[in-house]
Amino acid sequence: MAFDTPISLVGPRRAPAQMLAEQDIGGQTSVHDGDTADKLGLVGAPIEGPTHFSQFDPLGVCLWGQRWFEDGCISSHFLNMVVEGEEVRPALTPSTAAAATIGAEKADGTPVLTGTASVGRDDVTDLDERRKRGQGDPGELHIIDQISVGMDTLQGREPHVVTMGFDEHNGPLYPFTLQQKLDMITEPCSWYNADGDSPWGTPIVPTEMLSVLAHKHGPHLPVRRPSVGLFIDLEVRYVNGPVFVGRSYQLDHQVVGIGQSRRVESWWTETTLTDIETGLHAATVLLHQGVFKASFADYPADAGRETG
Repeated sequence: MAFDTPISLVGPRRAPAQMLAEQDIGGQTSVHDGDTADKLGLVGAPIEGPTHFSQFDPLGVCLWGQRWFEDGCISSHFLNMVVEGEEVRPALTPSTAAAATIGAEKADGTPVLTGTASVGRDDVTDLDERRKRGQGDPGELHIIDQISVGMDTLQGREPHVVTMGFDEHNGPLYPFTLQQKLDMITEPCSWYNADGDSPWGTPIVPTEMLSVLAHKHGPHLPVRRPSVGLFIDLEVRYVNGPVFVGRSYQLDHQVVGIGQSRRVESWWTETTLTDIETGLHAATVLLHQGVFKASFADYPADAGRETG
């Protein structure tokens, strides 16, 4: 090609809906509750980060076709929270035939997330280096001090087998059904619908809902409570996709990193989704989540807890 000018695919501005206001984490509210967000000094209750992934699905399909849902990967670091009513615009800039950088910003230019998108197995994702940093010494911890790298988040329980039906409840962490999400999703797609035209012959689960499926049964790690959490990084990788509505998947979880910053203690969890019907590894969800130090009343004052 004569030019090396980067050309971006840019989606329309969308205002994603807040659907976690009633989220219940072991009997306590979450950062998505308005009063809880206010106590932490946030401007409002944030939209759940995975919601933004739906705005990239049309861009991925535009660039790579249905392969996006078969062996595509979106890898993202969340930069700034979005509250309901704010608009977000996604952009995808190809760097090779199989890889691209991604970003999203609010209407005023405030960055929402940055990351990578790709297809195939040879990519280096946005979270590769960030995840490596979570494998070093995290220093002294006070909220997640009982968590260790390599820990099975099921804590000896039998592996979970989950499905995502249209009208199936997704548990207290995600108090909405797939159909309710599809009624509010920023980018409707006929491939998601029961009476749609999915090229695989059956409706598929949107990318943003794979993190819901992966964490449908809630946390089983010894995080000290009450404390309020947030998503920091998220990667969804299709291996032998898509993930299908109504299909059964076995979940296997493992802690793959631990760390902390000035305001947050955090851990990385890798979840493998195995298709029960075929025995194939369908997808992997890598989640970096944290807890605000300021939300834990017993956090030592001399350990750098911030209250604002």
